[in-house]
This record gives sequence, C-alpha cells and structure tokens, in this order.
Amino acid sequence: MSATANIPQWKVSGDLLEVCKCNIPCPCEFAQAPTYGDCDSVLAYHIKRGTYGQTPIDGLNVLALTYFKGNLWAGETKASIGLFFDEQANSQQREAIQMIFSGKAGGFMAEFAKFISDVRGTDFAPIKFEIADDLSYCSAEIPGKVVAKAEALSGPMTPQGKRVQTINSPGSVAGPGAVITWGTATADQVDAMGFKWEWNGRSSKHSTFDWSGP
Repeated sequence: MSATANIPQWKVSGDLLEVCKCNIPCPCEFAQAPTYGDCDSVLAYHIKRGTYGQTPIDGLNVLALTYFKGNLWAGETKASIGLFFDEQANSQQREAIQMIFSGKAGGFMAEFAKFISDVRGTDFAPIKFEIADDLSYCSAEIPGKVVAKAEALSGPMTPQGKRVQTINSPGSVAGPGAVITWGTATADQVDAMGFKWEWNGRSSKHSTFDWSGP
C-alpha cells in the first residue's frame, strides 16, 4: 500500500521569506555552494489559501530554521532543520500543516525532505508574518527566538517601483518555476532549537509557493 494512501487531497499556496548567511545574491538560489561554504537560514511560510481534505488552513504560518555545509543541490550534503508551526492552528489544522511541511503528505515538500539529514525539533509558537503588497518589505518573527526582516533590493539602475527578480531559479526551495524577488536582510537573528546566529545585512529572497498532493 502506498505511504500516501490515507492522505486526503490537499492544496496550499502563499508567500515564502528566506533570509540567510550568504552575501547578495545567495548562490544557493543558483544551485551553487554558499558564499562562506556553509549556510544558516530562516524560511518563513505564510499560507494565503490552503485546504487539507475538508480542513481549511488559510492564514496559518510555518517557520523553518536550517543549517548545511556545502552545495545542497549538488548532493554534497544534507541540511539540519527545526520547524515551528502556528500555535493559532486548531487540532485538525495542526495535523494538516505538520503533514504537509514535513513532507509526509507528498507533494513538493516530500521531495525537499530528501535534502534533510536531521530534525532538531518541532514546536508550536506564535509566528508573526508581514508582507507589503508591492514586495518592498517582508518580515517574520517568533518573539524571543527568531527575527527575520527584509527590504527589497534596489540600486541606481532599478526602475522606480520595480523589483530585482530571477525566474526559473535552479535552487528554489519554493519549488520549480518560482519567481525570486531579491532583498537585503535588515534583521536575521535566531536563538532556538540549538540554532544561534545573527547575520544582518546579508541576502534575502521572497517567492510564492503553490503545492498540492498527495
């Protein structure tokens, strides 16, 4: 019997903020080795729309902390990860988001899970996520544990109101075909689950995800 035989049909879409140790632009997005050989990163997911069977999961957040050394996409290494799930979720929603984001419910995250070596912890927490409609800024926070804030990258040759973007990124953790909007991490501070760092002023990325399964 298939491992996903008892998994309901599900679909989820939303925004993903990433801030990490790498310089701008993060080489990992191009399936290259990290700037400094290893990488600490925050991945903050905001679900705009989602259903898991009959359970709606709109508006919930998930936040992952990761560390790896070497080129993840070249198969040189795997990542350590810690996962926080939105404490606002009820019992059915908690099961849904844990199944989806652990990869146990199939879909893209089941493929991404193949790059994970160990899970340092899972917990429920108050996760605050904010994003500007024009993508000029984005932030995620778990009080006392994680602060991730980003401002859109710009410069002399960037048209006013436009964003610096990459399409069809070969190293996207949002899935195939993602559009990456580049930014600067104005805050990247973590002290949770054995992860601890502060890498303000480094690379940030925004993308959208649209997954389904099983």
